[in-house]
Amino acid sequence: MSIRQASFAQEALDYHEGDRPGKIATEVTKSFHSQKDLSLAYTPGVAVPCLHIEENPETAYRYTAKANLIGVISNGTAVLGLGDIGPLASKPVMEGKAILFKKFSDLDAYDIEVDTKDITRFCNVVEAIAPTFGGINLEDIKAPECFEIEKRLVEALDIPVMHDDQHGTAVISAAAIMNACRITERQISEIRVVIVGAGAAAISCGRLYRHMGVRTIIMIDSKGVIHNGRTDLNEYKQEFSLQVETSQEEAFTNADVVVGLSKPGSFTVEDIQHMSKDPIIFTLANPTPEIFPEDVRAARPDAIIATGRSDFPNQVNNVLGFPFIFRGAIDVRAKKINMEMKVAASEALASLARQEVPEYIHHLYDTEIEFGR
Repeated sequence: MSIRQASFAQEALDYHEGDRPGKIATEVTKSFHSQKDLSLAYTPGVAVPCLHIEENPETAYRYTAKANLIGVISNGTAVLGLGDIGPLASKPVMEGKAILFKKFSDLDAYDIEVDTKDITRFCNVVEAIAPTFGGINLEDIKAPECFEIEKRLVEALDIPVMHDDQHGTAVISAAAIMNACRITERQISEIRVVIVGAGAAAISCGRLYRHMGVRTIIMIDSKGVIHNGRTDLNEYKQEFSLQVETSQEEAFTNADVVVGLSKPGSFTVEDIQHMSKDPIIFTLANPTPEIFPEDVRAARPDAIIATGRSDFPNQVNNVLGFPFIFRGAIDVRAKKINMEMKVAASEALASLARQEVPEYIHHLYDTEIEFGR
């Protein structure tokens, strides 16, 4: 570890410890200064809304925090770029998601870490505590279990459930592809997209891109290009299986877009040299991208480059979407978040990026920002 890395690591630990460990706390939202307040907040006054909710469960949205409360729920099996570190070690990330909800969309959030890898047990736990929340953000659950977990919970619950690692990444990257195609004068239906990675985010991205009209998608996992000659493919990877065996070099040849959702080094400078003119290169692995932007730029000066990080231009990261997707879903009392809502979110975000940038954003980033490469 370099001196710079060690310094940053200590700074991160100091930030999380501080005078009060952790990043979130609860607050009281009603007057609570007198005996009268106590009688309203607790016994006997609290019985009145209880009885109303018993008679009409929908009134829970009027009389409790449910109307503005998200559950951020994980079992810690796929945390950032750290992998299966377990539920307790995932807690700082889940608290981080909670503060993003609060700061960006004024949604309150509790983090819930569930200590099980069993799909049925996990779903049973979430279903049992679901009445607490207005929506559930599933987080950092590994594939393929995450697909079945989300499917079961969406079917079982009457509140919006979204696995952000899947759909948040899909929404944001789709918006970025829309705008990159606009800049390079490409048609969505004609682009050749390579997705490096075949986990939760990759599968969801591929599905959304197809829904938007992308016809050519090549997916690469740790064993190479996904094709029908392989016998190790689960049902989700099979959705993107090519008819014929293809090498990684062939996959990248004349590709218009590469979306990296894997790990450092999973595609290389040599790979992107094979791409078409004005390639769209998203190296989205976190915290370390597949290839750093300066290396991409050196190899392909004509590229449009994005990462998932906050310290490089063109950030493509879930934080640009999930707080607001849930905000909208909860405000209209949606019971599900469907494909049409995701496409609408992508189109809205792409449109927003093309608008004139407010002055305070220039100050926030300490540079002049405008729509473009």
